[in-house]
Amino acid sequence: MATTVAVPDTDEACAYCGSRIFDHEPICVRDCTDGCGSPTYFCNYACLSTDIDEESLTTGNACEWSPDDSERC
Repeated sequence: MATTVAVPDTDEACAYCGSRIFDHEPICVRDCTDGCGSPTYFCNYACLSTDIDEESLTTGNACEWSPDDSERC
């Protein structure tokens, strides 16, 4: 499956805080487990990280690892 890359509008707003993404260090993310839908833009890693935490997006999505494990996920 191919994904088309396009530059967002110059006034594209951050999905978390609403700031213009190009006033900062923009980040584009897609949910490729759901058909690689439309991209979501964040103005920086802080907004992306906060959104991930507040939406509990990592809950149940990571493997467990301990130093005793011989293989990593």
